[in-house]
Amino acid sequence: MAGSASPPHPEPRTRPPRHEDTAHDPTAGQGPAAYDGTAVERWAVEPDKRPGRTAFQRDRARVLHSSALRRLAGKTQVVTPGTSSQVWDASPRTRLTHSLECAQVGRELGAALGCDPDLVEAACLSHDLGHPPFGHNGEQALNAFAEDCGGFEGNAQSLRLLTRIEPKHFVRVDSGELVSVGLNLTRAVLDAATKYPWPRGAHPADPGSPKFGVYEDDRPVFDWVRKGAPDGRTTFEAQVMDWADDVAYSVHDVEDGLHAGHIDPGCLHAEPERQEILRIAVGRYVPADTEPAELAEALDRLLEQDWWPHGYDGSAVAQARLKDATSQLIGRFCLAAEGATRATYGTGRLTRYAAELVVPRAARLECAVLKAVAVRYVMQRAEQERLRADQRIVVAELAEALTARAPDGLDPQFRALFDEAADDRARKRVIVDQIASLTDASARSLHARLRGRQ
Repeated sequence: MAGSASPPHPEPRTRPPRHEDTAHDPTAGQGPAAYDGTAVERWAVEPDKRPGRTAFQRDRARVLHSSALRRLAGKTQVVTPGTSSQVWDASPRTRLTHSLECAQVGRELGAALGCDPDLVEAACLSHDLGHPPFGHNGEQALNAFAEDCGGFEGNAQSLRLLTRIEPKHFVRVDSGELVSVGLNLTRAVLDAATKYPWPRGAHPADPGSPKFGVYEDDRPVFDWVRKGAPDGRTTFEAQVMDWADDVAYSVHDVEDGLHAGHIDPGCLHAEPERQEILRIAVGRYVPADTEPAELAEALDRLLEQDWWPHGYDGSAVAQARLKDATSQLIGRFCLAAEGATRATYGTGRLTRYAAELVVPRAARLECAVLKAVAVRYVMQRAEQERLRADQRIVVAELAEALTARAPDGLDPQFRALFDEAADDRARKRVIVDQIASLTDASARSLHARLRGRQ
């Protein structure tokens, strides 16, 4: 593959699956029929290290033990650690804790609907691995830098990381060279981790959408993952993962905002504030033609619940009440999806492309209102905008410095890929991969070191 940022993927090496690959988790009380040999294939054949584990249990373990997952501990979710003045502020969530919580929500919802729980958990753990330092803010800055080499998208970066960058399994190609195939996960897990199964500019409904799931460099493995899949359609497990992600971050972002003292629950009853929340939700989280009155009803339904946190003072009792509200919300959203999906598809086992996750409109609107509350009171704070502006400068200047100095400043792994790259476009992609791998702190440290030399 000319111009790729690392050697092309070798041809997949497959063989008929053994019983260990297809045996399903006995604790689920279900057989292997829903996941056939195609679902449990790996790009490169590997012997089983220990008999008795299913293919998806192996995948979950690989993601859980990956360095990429550990690095998420250093990437901000919403509230940056150390930025709150409230003495009762608990440690805010990071990308890692969010991923762990998303995995717990997704595992239980998936299992209730008949999915392999390890498969869904592996997908949930993987869904944010490609996020760069500073989250979506860093993603936008990197996308601007990478415009002429295919852009940057966190979900496409996740696939790249899982199948190429994370050093776990190597194969030797015909030339004798060792080539990384990343974690070498099964087809079903990689497919479930793919939120946007299309390349840049190929969104089925909106070609102008910035969301996509694969770079051109990674098309061979993407096409292998999507073998036999309907164009543009996500797997049922990916839909469970996506809803678990929405549920986890919408609920927990509000919880973190309350802990940090940024959200006053009483403001949700004040009409000017309510209108601003509804305005944020419309267009950003729900279709632009959504009636504000319908969103207002969704907000009122939440405020009317006995468990809703109408006040928060940081006391132990308040913390317990807030935690109960968090649990109630997660249960509310998951049970709504489970009930509506079962009402549509019955009580059978739902996997892969056999069904679509059905989330009632009321639940989606309530979730959207929670997201809007977090945006209004946490993300739109003046100090947060100043911080985001500084973060964009750090990423842009870091990209500029690495471009001028590379391979100096690159980690050994990326230095080797930079030296092997076929052209400037491929070398730029290596720089993007390096920056995306950094934590918030390591990005600032490398930025300071490289800029200090100029």
